[in-house]
Amino acid sequence: MKLKNTMKLKLISFLLPLLLFVPPLQADSGRSQDLGDYIVHYSALPTDVLQADIARQYGITRSKFRGFITVSILKKTDSASGKPVKAKISASASNLNQQNKNLSLRQVEEGSAIYYVDDFRVANQETLNFKLTISPENSHKKFTVNFRQQFFTNQP
Repeated sequence: MKLKNTMKLKLISFLLPLLLFVPPLQADSGRSQDLGDYIVHYSALPTDVLQADIARQYGITRSKFRGFITVSILKKTDSASGKPVKAKISASASNLNQQNKNLSLRQVEEGSAIYYVDDFRVANQETLNFKLTISPENSHKKFTVNFRQQFFTNQP
């Protein structure tokens, strides 16, 4: 059992940075939303799954009591992968008791990829309802994306 957990942690430590900071079509098991001319990819996970050097590089605090969000926007093109675009994104999260967490997403550019990330405090079994308001660069359109994520901090 311990060997399986160790292998799982090594796999997560290896794959997570790839999921976060490579072309977004591979991000978070298909958590995406088609917005017509754009596709938004998003995920919210606990920060303790990040490798220390990756967390440090992106200014994310590693802790089982912290979560992080990553968002990317692709403009649809003839290519299957789309083109990453910059956007103005406002983000907020509220738990089931309607307690708000204001998020301040910061832009990360790595090669041709563009991501928006932030980290925040979480409690055990806390479910957060996220709301993203997205205005892609060079577009007059504004989109809203809502999603929910539960966090667990008391895992062994």
